[in-house]
Amino acid sequence: MTPTQTTPGEFLERARAVLLTPEESSRAAEISPTEGPLYVGVDLGTAYVVVSVLDEEGNALAGEYTFAEVARDGLVVDFIGAVDIVRGMKSRLERRIGRTLTHAASGFPPGVPPAEVRAVANVVEAAGLHCTGLVDEPSAANLILELCDGVIIDVGGGTTGVAVVQDEKVVYTADEATGGTHFSLVISGALGLTFEEAENLKLNPQEQPRLFPLVRPVMEKVGNIIARHVRSFEVEQLTLVGGSCAFPGFADVVSDYTSLPATVAPHPMFVTPLGIAMHNRKKMLEQE
Repeated sequence: MTPTQTTPGEFLERARAVLLTPEESSRAAEISPTEGPLYVGVDLGTAYVVVSVLDEEGNALAGEYTFAEVARDGLVVDFIGAVDIVRGMKSRLERRIGRTLTHAASGFPPGVPPAEVRAVANVVEAAGLHCTGLVDEPSAANLILELCDGVIIDVGGGTTGVAVVQDEKVVYTADEATGGTHFSLVISGALGLTFEEAENLKLNPQEQPRLFPLVRPVMEKVGNIIARHVRSFEVEQLTLVGGSCAFPGFADVVSDYTSLPATVAPHPMFVTPLGIAMHNRKKMLEQE
């Protein structure tokens, strides 16, 4: 599903350049007008909300991301807050693009009850976007990664999702609590910091080496989740996505625990959000 002239890695590198924080987006220059349909993905994560926009060819055109605590483990816990954030992102992106955004897809971790999944769609609709579809996060990620066979591990803020891919199709999914939020909770407890202080410290590259021994048990817990869910499959490779996987050493710990090769996708935080936008494109093209 990524543009045919690019590899998944090249696509992610180019996409990262146009994904901005709200502050950066407010100061950004307007993008040269583009014709054709636009495809939007809204990802309501446990730690971050990401809105991404693809152009007619499926190239990343613009996007925003911001830290937010409006969802927890795939469940919307602050509906009004989520709507306000997405509506603000929509408005700033429309200014940058010079176009009105009319529709979007969104995603959910595997195993979330249908009623809660519908709440995600309600946020999208309340923010002024027609929700064209909902996709489980690992399947969205593979629209970017384009794995034929393998396992995608999506470590978000609150949960770890596992998706086994065979012949380019997701044949098994699972999702369990444990993610980046647990890193911050461990750091907070060990160092006597508030959760917000721990969250900021976790993201500081200069602090990460000394924090590694504290968060390694959480990484091993992720390894345990993976090992239990893939034991019935022939697995040659694990591909890690999700912002938590960017912590140095994560892939090595998972590989040591599972005895399987593990690699982190480029810019792992944005793989699933961009995949959700790609799902929007796929659904809209199918309707033509």
